[in-house]
Amino acid sequence: MSGTKIALIQEPSVYLNLEASVEKALKLIHEAVTVGKADIVVFGETWFGGYPSWLDYIPNAARWNYEPIKTVWAETFENALEIGDRFMERLAQAAKEESVFLIFGFNEAIRRGKGNGTLYNAILMIDEQGIVRNHHRKLMPTFTEKLVYGLGDAHGLSAVETTHGRLGALVCWEHWMPLTRQAMHDEAEDIHFALWPTVHEMHQIASRQYAFEGRCFVVSVGQLLRAKDLPKILLLEAEKAQMKLPELVLNGGSCVVGPDGFYLLEPQFNVGGILYVDIPAHKIILAERMNLATSGHYQRWDLFDFKVDKKRMF
Repeated sequence: MSGTKIALIQEPSVYLNLEASVEKALKLIHEAVTVGKADIVVFGETWFGGYPSWLDYIPNAARWNYEPIKTVWAETFENALEIGDRFMERLAQAAKEESVFLIFGFNEAIRRGKGNGTLYNAILMIDEQGIVRNHHRKLMPTFTEKLVYGLGDAHGLSAVETTHGRLGALVCWEHWMPLTRQAMHDEAEDIHFALWPTVHEMHQIASRQYAFEGRCFVVSVGQLLRAKDLPKILLLEAEKAQMKLPELVLNGGSCVVGPDGFYLLEPQFNVGGILYVDIPAHKIILAERMNLATSGHYQRWDLFDFKVDKKRMF
């Protein structure tokens, strides 16, 4: 792996507006490639469709048959990307036209067949030829996310071979799941992409720990979301309850960590736009794996029996 330039998109999406978000993304991708000379462009968790931050701020979010929440969930489903749809095809076309590797988080809708009516918190990797290289669905929605998303599967727990090295990705609190981390470390990642809604202090710890444990680069991507961009029906509910929301409900924090666990790019909070980082050559990773290789010489496979069922659920 030679040096690689990565663009981290910390610009807000157009919340709950998939079409406008895709149009905005196309402009950001073009800028990242033509101005920033990026080889890889990465967007944060559910950038396409929007992260349901209202779960943490709106009263009665978990109340049974609560009309405002049902309305917003339906809107979220309507603005979710579907594998193979025109929005995905447009992003794949952009990857090919710009000759760039895309990694992005999105709300995925299943609209027909088994699983229809379900939303997933998902990641897609599309290469420079416009080919989908990996599709991962978050294994376990975190806490209140269970009101929105279904359970994913291990089909996407893979790293893909590229000219930039072996690339893998996980979503948010999957980084706290030891067996999930081990499954990914077994994939021998060179660069790992950690997609978050926002990369606050504990997420910084998870990112640095993953980099040190996996002896790989970790590109952690957060995003910005203004409270005023949340659905108006929910802002009205918060106002009725006299709840004061912060100006930014998601405040970024994107960063990049080296295989020694130290920052290449310090956390960037409260700033929008495109962040860039140059990832150095593969030799640095090999040097760090001399003393720690959690799938190799620093593992006891004779004592542990570890298996992963990678079948796609549907």
